[in-house]
Amino acid sequence: MLKHVLVPLDGSEVAQRAIDYAKAVVAPDGGKITLITAVDVPEFTAVAYYPAVVSYESAPQLIDEQLLPQAREYLRKQADDLTEAGYNVHVEVVVDDAANAIVEQAGVFEVDAIVMSTHGRSGITRWLFGSVANKVLGSATCPVLIVPVRSSQ
Repeated sequence: MLKHVLVPLDGSEVAQRAIDYAKAVVAPDGGKITLITAVDVPEFTAVAYYPAVVSYESAPQLIDEQLLPQAREYLRKQADDLTEAGYNVHVEVVVDDAANAIVEQAGVFEVDAIVMSTHGRSGITRWLFGSVANKVLGSATCPVLIVPVRSSQ
């Protein structure tokens, strides 16, 4: 069993499936799970593919007043469930590109592994946004457990 894992979450049900896998590899008695979410403002506008279009002038205010509090509240709800199950849980909200945030925070917290889901994007959306999972796999210095979109659990 692992002592400490990092679980990146983005608010999707697909991403939350990684929590079950994290619970399976971390012992509840003393095991630690760090939940992370990254708030990222795109460098370009992709109206059809990105859920929120933000002007660069309003981005800092939007991030501070809306996105960060929403992200913290979302992670707190996830953490409450894990805490009730006996896990030591830490939450971290980072303003950065998701892949960079995941890899950097894994190093900062010296986790034993990263447990994350993949969205299974293909085609134009994969080209536009890339694969966070691929970037993490290519950059992480610790093991990465990838939960596929169509997992059996």
